[in-house]
Amino acid sequence: MQILGYFASLLIGISLGLIGGGGSILTVPVLVYLFSVNPVLSTSYSLFIVGSTSLVGAFNNYLKGFVRIKTALLFGISSITTVFLTRKFLIPHIPGYFGSIGNFKITESILVMVLFAILMVAASLSMINDSNKKIKTEDVSNKKINLPKLLLYGIAIGFVTGLLGAGGGFLLIPTLVLLVKLPMKEAVGTSLFIIALNSLIGFTGDLGHFNIDWIFLFKITAIAIAGILIGGALNKKIHGDHLKKGFGWFVLIMGIYIIIHETLIK
Repeated sequence: MQILGYFASLLIGISLGLIGGGGSILTVPVLVYLFSVNPVLSTSYSLFIVGSTSLVGAFNNYLKGFVRIKTALLFGISSITTVFLTRKFLIPHIPGYFGSIGNFKITESILVMVLFAILMVAASLSMINDSNKKIKTEDVSNKKINLPKLLLYGIAIGFVTGLLGAGGGFLLIPTLVLLVKLPMKEAVGTSLFIIALNSLIGFTGDLGHFNIDWIFLFKITAIAIAGILIGGALNKKIHGDHLKKGFGWFVLIMGIYIIIHETLIK
């Protein structure tokens, strides 16, 4: 299973390089089901893996002029703070057992995986519907930036990232296009930078709370980074839009499988 896990880690990076997002949503399931990492610990590992991989992707976009640093920092004020506070103070105090419904016991691990599966379904529907294309054609020229709404979005995305260890690119990109009025390419590049900041700073909130296998973590991260470099090279030959819907259907099936596995099979 570990060999399959290493291959899946490479595919996560390749998908990020090819379609600009969505691949990180598979990090937690790969860690849990292929490497047998505890679900809560896997959200911590995911923050580091996703953050490091996104940072490489953001740097590549920065070299092309597609990253708005000031915008990322402005948006990040609320999201980064929320991620760090969630990981530092909320996660360590989540109870291991919530109760039971009949013979079904609701544990912390099951709850994390079901919530993550719901996030996967939401992300997959975004990719299948190709909402980014629809957003691209909307007229946002006459809209003013709604700072209170932007801050609220930052808090919401930060909470999701902190709780589940997911990058949230499928939430970030529409926010940057509609509320900040960035062109799509800049929204993708800036979103990768925000994801990197959210994830890596959020990961620091875990230090001291988990026993981290650094060798394993660095190994998976290196493979995912190699994948995003491969995906970036392939992106010049393969149009990401042709793969996005297919990948979305795959994520949808995985999300449904996790819900069934955690609630019915167990």
